[in-house]
Amino acid sequence: MMDSNPSIFDKIGQFVVDKRNIIFILYTFAVIFCYFSLGWVKVEEDIVNYLPEDGKTRQGIAIMKEEFTTFATAQLMVSNISFSRAQDLANRIGEIDGVSSVMFDNTEDYYKKASALFVILFEAEEDAEISLKAMDEIRDLIAPYDSSVSTMIGYDYSKELANDMIIIALLAIIIITVVLFFTTRAYAEIIVFYLTFGLAAILNMGTNFIYGSISFVSNSVAAILQLALAIDYSIIFSHRFSEERDHLPAREAAITALAKSIPEIASSSLTTVAGLAAMVFINFGIGMDLAIVMIKGILFSMLSVFTLMPGLLVTLSSLIDKSRHKSFVPSIKGLGRFSIKTRRIMPPIFAILLLLALFLSSNCPYLFSMEEVRSHRISEAQRQQDRIEETFGKVNTMALIVPAGDYEAEGQLLSSLSSLDGVTSTMGLANTQALAGYMLTDDLTPRQFAELVDIDYELAQLLYSAYSVFEEDYAKLVAGIASYKVPLIDMFEFLHDQIIEGSISIDDDLTEELKANYALLSDARLNMEGENYSRLIINSSLPIESNQTFEFLNKVYDEASQYYDLASVYIVGESSNALDLSLTFDKDNIIISILSVAFVIIVLIITFRSIGLSILLIAVIQTSIWVNFSFPYIRGQGLYFLGYLVVSAIQMGANIDYAIVITSRYLEFRKSMDRAKAAVEAINRGFTTVITSGSILAIAGYLIGFISTDGTISILGSYIGQGTIISIVLVIFVLPQLLYLGDFIIEKTSFKLSSHADEQKKRSKLYIDGRLRAYVNGELDAHIDGTIDGEIRAIEGEGEGHEEHK
Repeated sequence: MMDSNPSIFDKIGQFVVDKRNIIFILYTFAVIFCYFSLGWVKVEEDIVNYLPEDGKTRQGIAIMKEEFTTFATAQLMVSNISFSRAQDLANRIGEIDGVSSVMFDNTEDYYKKASALFVILFEAEEDAEISLKAMDEIRDLIAPYDSSVSTMIGYDYSKELANDMIIIALLAIIIITVVLFFTTRAYAEIIVFYLTFGLAAILNMGTNFIYGSISFVSNSVAAILQLALAIDYSIIFSHRFSEERDHLPAREAAITALAKSIPEIASSSLTTVAGLAAMVFINFGIGMDLAIVMIKGILFSMLSVFTLMPGLLVTLSSLIDKSRHKSFVPSIKGLGRFSIKTRRIMPPIFAILLLLALFLSSNCPYLFSMEEVRSHRISEAQRQQDRIEETFGKVNTMALIVPAGDYEAEGQLLSSLSSLDGVTSTMGLANTQALAGYMLTDDLTPRQFAELVDIDYELAQLLYSAYSVFEEDYAKLVAGIASYKVPLIDMFEFLHDQIIEGSISIDDDLTEELKANYALLSDARLNMEGENYSRLIINSSLPIESNQTFEFLNKVYDEASQYYDLASVYIVGESSNALDLSLTFDKDNIIISILSVAFVIIVLIITFRSIGLSILLIAVIQTSIWVNFSFPYIRGQGLYFLGYLVVSAIQMGANIDYAIVITSRYLEFRKSMDRAKAAVEAINRGFTTVITSGSILAIAGYLIGFISTDGTISILGSYIGQGTIISIVLVIFVLPQLLYLGDFIIEKTSFKLSSHADEQKKRSKLYIDGRLRAYVNGELDAHIDGTIDGEIRAIEGEGEGHEEHK
């Protein structure tokens, strides 16, 4: 009558439990490997490297890195200082070895409200030893003053993020432990939880080197989110183990619990993976980076629950038994009965909320610039930058990259750009003053150059003749060298090279003066001109991102198109970043919205075999997403677009698990109860899992949001926490009524697959005399002499019996 052959899941459970010591050894070796491989993981801190590769900004940045030397800079504001003392301080800073120049004068750009602003240019790049040493000397010099410094020299962004994450991790462990203390059935289970997910997190972090590099966003939040997103796997399994442990030895309980948990946990993890997978397809590379790191983390978490946790539970079963305690989670059947009483009220309210949230979230104001994203907790570096901007205002600086070689075109373009509304200054070789009122790129005759650098005219003619030969411009020699014109910067460098080579000899004083001026001119060329491109700097008073700013960028392209082919012109800066990202956002938003729903609904249909039920669950979680992103509109605050895209995917993939828990319980109880009782019992039985997993994810999100000093990470955390709470509320207070009212639709849109070979599930009258282990409105394992009339799922039995089918 009953098939006693074990299922594939039973066989897996038996293998995992019986081979637990070997599995422990394998995990030990894996952890040792990951301890060393953690040092192989490269963390990419520059978010620009994740911009779309075909975007103008990304291409322009690549050209700048290849063609130009970007010297280190610093802004230094000293408050409560007189102008004369400020001038003296500027001179002293300029004398420090490693400082190239200090911009300071008595205009309001540099001195106002008894505060002085020094713009310091260094001789080398940010990470050069000479720049680091010079910055240290500057800090020592200004120590007695009320000062604020804004610079990237010596600023360790990775260290600051790491310190934030240490604080977040410690607080998360404390709070999560408290949550588990109240929601687990034995205190020792908490040890098993942390061992399981601690090892899973180590495995995930230690294998990130396979990607070559990961972003600072993924490196910072992956471990915390991995724990928060996957904690319900261990909760599901531990609850199953506790139920089996009431009547089975530890080994058998673990085997049976694992066999029952594999399908449920696999479905739960697949929905999370499905939501994360949608991020792979967005244009901004941070989405793919976070997705692949988190998907790997979810899979490691699931693997650790399936392979490591059973052995730990068996090994620590005695300790678990001794540390059992009564449940601190109260019965919430009253809430279930409230749900049934409000079944005609809550669904209409839900429908109104859905439409309202859709409208509000669709009008959410988005931000596309990192400069405009602020965290709840401000770093010291950001605080000092804010102080400078409060006094002297914010300058929107952008670089215009154009083909090199035409100084006349550069000069005309710089002149036309200077006349545009919002431009405060422009800078390039063509409008940078050199000596005696001449610009660096002005064409000078031999006589003009001789007078400028104070050398004999005959020597200047000889120098120009040598230059024409060097450039193979022999026509100038024939036409007459006296009228030959050469850009000042080119002739100055040529003169310097001839002096160094010993081809030309001048007095020592003039040589030293030429060498000093050559250093300035050479730095200007390294900064402004490369082999193929020139860099023009535009300073503007316009906001980093606004419609006016984006229109301005188009005007800059229009002006540049009069002199160059636009395919070879690039604008680089925060404003151009924002423009590029805004142009791809609509497409990315559609991709995330469609794919996250599509992937998750496929998993739901396979899991529940009901199209109507799957749509209902998606509607609940999608509404929670829309409600979550209604708040930026209500508050009148901009939302960083990446936060919206990432949180939408995570919320859909992770929070759907809460709906799955309640729905699974409802369908289980609906087999033997009417829909009202099934709804009440589903809430009561599923509440512990939902509130435990949900509260942990919400807490982790809020900790990240309120402690991280990085704006992007803070936004992700805050909205994950807020969205999780909204999802919990809807799942607990709305979903049961929808299941109750939609019971008929769920049934009509369901389809069945062939039943498992080792189960019998039918309406029967069963007569038995012997031992029966089966599901009969709950699990039964007993010796029976009697009759069972109802829906029976027989697992195994011993003795005599026969059945009558109905």
